[in-house]
Parts: sequence; C-alpha cells; structure tokens
Amino acid sequence: MKATAFPPNTEVILDSIADGVFTVDKNWQITFFNRAAEEITGVMREDAMGSYCHHIFRANICEQGCALKQTIASGHRIINKTIYIVRPDGRRLPVSISTAVLRDQEGNIVGGVETFRDLSLIENLRSRLIQENSFQDIISRNHQMKKLFSMLPDIARSESTVLIQGDSGTGKELFARSLHQLSGRKDGPLVVVNCGALPDTLLESELFGYKAGAFTDAKKDKPGRFAQAEGGTIFLDEVGDVSPAFQVKLLRIIQEKTYQPLGSNKTCRADLRVVAATNKNLSELMAQGKFRQDLFYRLSVIELKIPPLKERKEDIPLLANHFLQQRVKLQGREMVTISDQAMAVLLQYHYPGNVRELENIIEYLSVLCREETILPSHLPERVWENIPPGERETHGLTNQQMLGEKEKLSHTEYLAPVKIKEMEEIVIRRALEQNNNHRLATARQLGISKATLWRKIKKYQIRID
Repeated sequence: MKATAFPPNTEVILDSIADGVFTVDKNWQITFFNRAAEEITGVMREDAMGSYCHHIFRANICEQGCALKQTIASGHRIINKTIYIVRPDGRRLPVSISTAVLRDQEGNIVGGVETFRDLSLIENLRSRLIQENSFQDIISRNHQMKKLFSMLPDIARSESTVLIQGDSGTGKELFARSLHQLSGRKDGPLVVVNCGALPDTLLESELFGYKAGAFTDAKKDKPGRFAQAEGGTIFLDEVGDVSPAFQVKLLRIIQEKTYQPLGSNKTCRADLRVVAATNKNLSELMAQGKFRQDLFYRLSVIELKIPPLKERKEDIPLLANHFLQQRVKLQGREMVTISDQAMAVLLQYHYPGNVRELENIIEYLSVLCREETILPSHLPERVWENIPPGERETHGLTNQQMLGEKEKLSHTEYLAPVKIKEMEEIVIRRALEQNNNHRLATARQLGISKATLWRKIKKYQIRID
C-alpha cells in the first residue's frame, strides 16, 4: 500500500501532536497512521498501513453512519463527533473525531483524513469531579451547599426536628433522605407525606389513621403515616400549605409525640423523627396570621435553607452532564455530550423550576436530540428568553433560525462558536450583576477566591461601578 505523500516535514509534525491522525484512499485502506494513533488505538503503524480502517477502529459507526464516508461523499467536514472505538484488547474507548476530504495537487479527491482525540481522560475527570462534589445523592460544588453538606452528619445524629426551606425543585426531599440515611434511624422507614396535596379531612386520616366505623366506608382499621414511620423518619413536605386549623393538631404530635387515630379514644405514642419542608416564606405567613408561631418554632429547631439554582450557576455544568449521562445510559445510547455553545446558553437561563427544571430540560434533549453533540439549536425555546436577539448570533443562531428554522442548523453549519473563556466571562458578568458588583459575594457564589475573581475581572476588562 502506497503511503500518502505529504509535503516535507509534515509527517514529522503529525507524529509530534497529541491527536491521532490517519488517512485513507478511496478504497478505505489506511495510507498514513501517526504515532498518537498508535498510542490511542493500541495498533502499530506497520499493522495499520494498508488495512481497511473499519478493521482497525471497529467503531460503533463503521457499519452505518461512517463519518469519513459522509465527508468524502458530500465534501462537508465533520467536527468533534463523539464515537466509540474498540481496541485490540477489547476495551471500548470514547474518542472525538473530525474529518476532511484529502485532495491531490490538482484538487482531485484522493481519499479522506480523520483526526481523533482520546476522551477517556475527560470522562474519568468528569466522573471524579462528580464524586468529589457529591454528598449522598446531592451534587454541588457551591460553597453554600458544601456548608450544608458539612452540617448534615451532625444534624442527622441528633433527634431534633428539622425544617428545610427552599424553592420548588431545589432538592429538599434529597436532603431529607440524606438526613435519614445518616441517622441512627436509617434501618427504620422513611415515610414521605405531601401535606399540600390533601385537604384537612383526608390529611388527618392519612397521618393519624382511623378505626373501623370512624366514618362511612371505614370498613377496617387503617394505620396512618405516623404509625408507618414508627422507628424511622416522617418527612412532611409542603408543610406551609397546612391550614391553621390542622396546624394545632400537628403541633401536638410534634410537641408531645402523641396522637389519636380517628374514631379511637386511645392515645398512641410516636417514636419517630420529624423532618419538614416548605417552599413558602413562613415568616410572611406568620405575619399574615396564616401560620402559627409556636408550630414554626417547633419545626425549625434546626433550619436548612437551600439556595435556588440561579444562585449557584457553577453547578449547572456538573448537574447537566450528570443528568445527561443518566438518561443516555437508560436509553442504551452511546456517549452524548453538550457543546460549549449550548452550555453557555444553559448558564444564562434563570431556572424558575430550579434543579428539577434543568433535569427536565436534559430529559427533553436526550429524547429529541439524536446526535452525539447537543447544540444550541436543540435547546427548548424557553431557555433562550433571557438572551437578547443581538446576542443570539454569538451563540451561532440568527434571529430567523430562532423564529422557527432551528432544524436547519446542522453540525457543519455552526456559526461563531462560543469558546470556554467567553462562557467564563458570561458567568462572571452575570454573577456580578446578581450580587450588585460586590466582589466578595460574587467570589463566594462562583466558588473562587477574591484575588482570582479580581484577576479575571481585569482579564475580561469588566467595568465595576
């Protein structure tokens, strides 16, 4: 097999770079194979030369959807497509590939060239990053969240009542589950009750249970949620929605740890730990006379406040990639990545639904995006609402494309990509705005030192009034 003829010194240069490079002729036989290609694939150059490329790489796209074949047929380059190859030892390796047409001096197509980069190190680093920033099932690198993580073991060991406050979708139930799992009651049940989903009459029978004949259709005794949580933990979610009349009954069981099932004269003692949560501002409700002060003080012996996602933007890439890999694994798909440009858009969204909304957005993308890389054109329309029309071209989308022609934006038609440093500048500017240009508060939100923040402000020439 005749090797590809490169200009003088080209082969030396290609052998010195970290990316794998190989070329094929029109028969799909390899005509060049650099040193990095040997290291990544585990195949020696002399074994690769003259072999069919699909015999060497055994990639998941070799039989159908070969990127190099598409490029030679269409003349369009493919950039940073994520695939898997299989090494001779059987190990599957994630790589990012880019393809181009190979032409001779007269401009005739004589084959194709493909570069590829080993992504296994990036995947390992991503997994380690998630592990280092995880506590139980909660993932965050935000300094406020890390402070809560450090408190949870001590709180869990106590028997004190805990009130978890935070907007809907911030993960209050995850904190309640962590408290239970870290406590001495972990072998007992964790019973979850959504207090806002039931009217008082149903809530009372649901929590306290009832005796046969207590009301119509009460054919037999039914234990309530407090009885079911015996020896464990009961989690009263949305406790701020409980009516003032029922708050009195709730106060008694929290204060005295006793209750009476409906239709019974017998007082039952509750051996359990109470954890409550709310997305309401209980201070405002108390001022309006809608929530009892004595109940509040009983519930909030220990108070945890979970910050909304808009105040911990540094968690968005971590959470988005975590949710995406979960969805991809469930669907049995190969690796899917989020482009820097799409991530830059996700970082600017305000997430009224918090972490739950981010998870829903990622699920939407995993269902509707069938490509290996998620681009801004794949994002749901609402994510763009905070980005002015003039800024949208920075993310590779024109106003016309945003108005309904987003499907025309292909992988090879991508315009003006946002680089990592531009994404960093966007995040810093947004954080400064949220903190009224207070540098210490901004540094804390971003999880960096004040000196590092100041260097980046000067680097990006950000003006602070």
